[in-house]
Amino acid sequence: MLHQRRQVAAAALLAGLAGWAGDSFAAPFAWITNQGSNDVSVIDLASQQVVATVDVGRSPAGVVAASRAGRVFVSNPDSRDISVIDMRAQRVVGTLAAGDGPVGIDASPDGRLLFAADWYANRLMVFDAAGSGSQRAPLARIEVGRAPAGVAAHADNDTVFVAERDDDSVAVVGVRERRVLARVKVGSHPFALLFDAARERLYALNVQSDDVSVIDVRDRHAPRVIATVATGKAPYGAALALGGALLYVTNQHDDSVSVIDAASLKPLRTLGGFGYPEGVAAHGDRVYVVNWMDDNVSVLDAASGQALRQIATGRNSRGFGAFIGAPEP
Repeated sequence: MLHQRRQVAAAALLAGLAGWAGDSFAAPFAWITNQGSNDVSVIDLASQQVVATVDVGRSPAGVVAASRAGRVFVSNPDSRDISVIDMRAQRVVGTLAAGDGPVGIDASPDGRLLFAADWYANRLMVFDAAGSGSQRAPLARIEVGRAPAGVAAHADNDTVFVAERDDDSVAVVGVRERRVLARVKVGSHPFALLFDAARERLYALNVQSDDVSVIDVRDRHAPRVIATVATGKAPYGAALALGGALLYVTNQHDDSVSVIDAASLKPLRTLGGFGYPEGVAAHGDRVYVVNWMDDNVSVLDAASGQALRQIATGRNSRGFGAFIGAPEP
């Protein structure tokens, strides 16, 4: 099995290098964390096929494809570490010790910093995303509220939002100050976060109150909830599609996906036929929904929500985070 995986990875690398030489990795990849098989399925969005499988730590959950850094970071709660994948080689090139149980993970837009929520230690860890070598220490450990889950980096490269699940709040963390600058109360048990840079908004998905809190974060010292949008049961992942026009939200316990008009915040439709959907991301005119129960990714037409195809992945796929990216030239 290991030999076969190496062959697949080598073939994918050769194909990727050929594309890089000709078009600088024009088509990105989706990096899907598989909790049950302890690996990552790499999907070429041009061919809509899995082109490599990368072994990582135990029970991988969170993922961020940091294109500016040329790396994919995967949080492994059960092995208490973060796997660092080189995007071009499509293999693990480092492992970072990450506290007691890293879950949510994100990178600064400039690709310099990596942020990971330590679920059991109630803190946000900050790493050098571009550094080399394994087991390097965090640059900072910042105390936050109870059971920090989702993490979202602001476009300013100096602000990070953290979902404090057991406190029903979201913390605004100043990276330079290395402390929480403000907090805002949201719905019950916020888990995932999504930052809408164009509107200076943050979406907090509340898994227990079955809704999304929309937060105005133009003033990072005074965030405020400006709307609450109902979803299906246990909203878990969110993505903006079609240039930010539509907000897609996965609902774990309904096996459904909510589609919301991002400008008016009006729910448009509810899509069915998923298997415990978790992660979701968009690219071009497609939306990719990760199905934990069905071990696959559903590919949707972003405008209509119509199902186009399914791509088989590893066991118990999660894809919690921004899982689409390609290395920049």
